[in-house]
Amino acid sequence: MATPHEPKQDRSRATRQRLLEATIDCLADKGWAAATVAVVAERAGVSRGAAQHHFPTREDLITAALEYMFDTRSGQAMEEAASLSGLVDGVARTEAVVAGLVESYTSPLFKAALQVWTHAAADPVMRERIVPLEARFGRASHRRAVEALGADDSDPVAHHLVQATLDMARGLGLADVLTDDSARRKRIVEQWAATLHAALRAPHP
Repeated sequence: MATPHEPKQDRSRATRQRLLEATIDCLADKGWAAATVAVVAERAGVSRGAAQHHFPTREDLITAALEYMFDTRSGQAMEEAASLSGLVDGVARTEAVVAGLVESYTSPLFKAALQVWTHAAADPVMRERIVPLEARFGRASHRRAVEALGADDSDPVAHHLVQATLDMARGLGLADVLTDDSARRKRIVEQWAATLHAALRAPHP
């Protein structure tokens, strides 16, 4: 049975989600300086008071938005993994996994997160909040990549190959921030996928 409190709770959750999505959009489109509580509230279509009820400080808002980005990316990764189920374990599957990882670093979510990371590098308060989140996200990303690639993470060579793939994907994402780097990125993905596939299946001493 529905309770009298549910509609209010639903509205509160919807408001919170609008604020988080507006924060991500604002960071990705306008950068850190523009992503203030007032600007985000206006973009979300809520009052500044309502925004501060959910997130008393800008740091609270940005941190929650980053967590929301990570959760959103995790959901997307699960959908991508499900879409690979029809692919045979071969170079084509490896390339699809690598391409998916790389594309995740060219998305608005990455561009928004990049704004936060850049600011946190010079802001000790934000850095203290962000570093644990980034470490948790990094571990989860590595684990999902291991599963998608069918790699043996107990093998140090395989472990480093997977991490190198993630580091490369992030680097290609950075290269795409200022200009469209899609043509070069496609060629690199194809070459790395072939190299990675062979290396993961080669006997390691």
